[in-house]
Amino acid sequence: MNEKLQLSCANCTVGNCAKRDKKYPSFCLTENTEQSVIDDVTKKYFNSRTNKKIALTAAGIEGDYYGKLTRVEETLLFIQKMGYKKVGVATCIGLLNECNLFAKVAQAKGIELYGVACKVGSIDKTEIGIAEVQKIRPGNHEAMCNPILQAELLNQAKTEFNIIIGLCVGHDTLFIKHSKAPVTYLIVKDRVLCHNPASALYNTGSYYGRLLGPDLPAPVEKNN
Repeated sequence: MNEKLQLSCANCTVGNCAKRDKKYPSFCLTENTEQSVIDDVTKKYFNSRTNKKIALTAAGIEGDYYGKLTRVEETLLFIQKMGYKKVGVATCIGLLNECNLFAKVAQAKGIELYGVACKVGSIDKTEIGIAEVQKIRPGNHEAMCNPILQAELLNQAKTEFNIIIGLCVGHDTLFIKHSKAPVTYLIVKDRVLCHNPASALYNTGSYYGRLLGPDLPAPVEKNN
């Protein structure tokens, strides 16, 4: 291991901070963070009404339904318990079917959804500097994903809580950055693994062993 690597929770296999039934590793952040810092952050759960309500609601759902509800059910229950009246959805246009299904489920519970698809505005990718050859289908109009506009339209709609359904890596980052309302994920996009990215990690001992190597995927040549 690189001696210059700063060890953190990403390297921990103990998890003693959860139950205190084991021994903390020498690099443990719980042990090595000054108590004053921990205390100052803890106050943020009390000094902000929003922080406190979100924290208590999330912990309550975890305590009552741990391992019993799907992510869809947990999300709906969180919305209800938080008292959100208008919920936004930032969806990938390729997952409109999933978004439609979720809208039906939510509406059956009396939850109002307002969705915005990623291609909203229909701005061609070349208008922001993407080369024609970088398009999936060069030579055709190909709208850019527009997460900032998605966030702006949901901000204008005054949604109280926003849900991401399948935005691309990086596009989700921009959406979260520009959303005024709190954000959660319902679906994390992974087209290869049917939107289950953790599967690649579970299979690093077999099919996805290449992930443990130093190389990133090589550029893909396109047949124009």
